[in-house]
Amino acid sequence: MTAFLEAVGEGLGTGSVYALLALGFVIIYKAMQVISFAQPAFMLAGIVLVSYLAESVNFWAAVPIAVAAVALLALAVERVAIRPMVGKAVFVIAIITLGVDVVVRVVAGAFIGVDPRSVGDPWGQEVVNVAGIDMAQRNVAALIAMVVVGGLLFAFFRFTPIGLAMRASALDQEAAMAQGVNVGTVFATSWALAGGLAAVAGVFAATGGPIDQNIWIVALAALPVIILGGLDSLGGAVLAGLLIGVVQAVVATYQRDWVPSLETNAGPIVPYLVMMLVLLVRPYGLFGTKEVERV
Repeated sequence: MTAFLEAVGEGLGTGSVYALLALGFVIIYKAMQVISFAQPAFMLAGIVLVSYLAESVNFWAAVPIAVAAVALLALAVERVAIRPMVGKAVFVIAIITLGVDVVVRVVAGAFIGVDPRSVGDPWGQEVVNVAGIDMAQRNVAALIAMVVVGGLLFAFFRFTPIGLAMRASALDQEAAMAQGVNVGTVFATSWALAGGLAAVAGVFAATGGPIDQNIWIVALAALPVIILGGLDSLGGAVLAGLLIGVVQAVVATYQRDWVPSLETNAGPIVPYLVMMLVLLVRPYGLFGTKEVERV
């Protein structure tokens, strides 16, 4: 039971990172009906900025600076590369985001170099008992950050004018434009938010371990998360992220007992297995909007 609870604690921390990344995917999808494959690159850019700024100033000052910088980077990408493609086929915009991802990752990877970097573990090495579950402080910090950021996002979409405009645009862009909503502002805001969220996720993905050029692979697990939770559901992204994080950690803990032949290779494939199993029952995800087409 102790090992199981420890796995749950680790999974909640990892799942919080997945959820933060997935929220960025969902925000852009709700605004533009396209999946942005640039999120891993934005996460890596945030990690690199924090690792360098932590050396010149300190970690706590580096985080907000890096988040703001990556949000501005995402905003610039939307204005220069994405905005001119509005009205084109969705797959065209998706391919462009893949190109952005490659370019940004190559540039960010050059700043990492061949020797792993590190920002240490600013959260501390102690273990905290939360509701009977022993969790490392970095996992507690990731969970708290995800809850706070998620709560702020829900409040933003519900109570602010731009948030309401983004919700209206997500429902029907043409109707929103007819009511005076500036869809261009909606697109720009969605990309800036997604970039900032990716940077926040990167902070927690990077602390407590080495930072190399392959750390961006963590962000790939966010794709099964958004499909599992529903492409247009913010709440689904949070719940699916936590669910996949916990299941992945539990499998990684017990896989040697369950399937010894897999050694330690089962954990990374868990998000995709969970996604496929759920899609067999609910093709639109756990909380996604069911689309009905009339022929």
